[in-house]
Amino acid sequence: MYALTDQVRRSSRAAGPNLAEARAKRRYPAHFLSKLTDADSRLQQKIHWLASAQACGYIDEDESLQLHAQAAAAARKLGPMINQYESLCF
Repeated sequence: MYALTDQVRRSSRAAGPNLAEARAKRRYPAHFLSKLTDADSRLQQKIHWLASAQACGYIDEDESLQLHAQAAAAARKLGPMINQYESLCF
């Protein structure tokens, strides 16, 4: 349980710094896209670990649905940034 909690915590914390670093790399399109995809990877990890936590009975279905909804909201913002990353570069 503690290892799973740590995985959720680390994957949740990693997306933000990757986005901040992506913003700083906007002059370099390949680096910018790399950091955006890193953030997306962390988001997908978080979704995986949340599903694992529910499967193990550590969180109930309502809590899982709420946390998945938050992750989906972030993905809806991140996806278009990845798809149109060149227009965000300068």
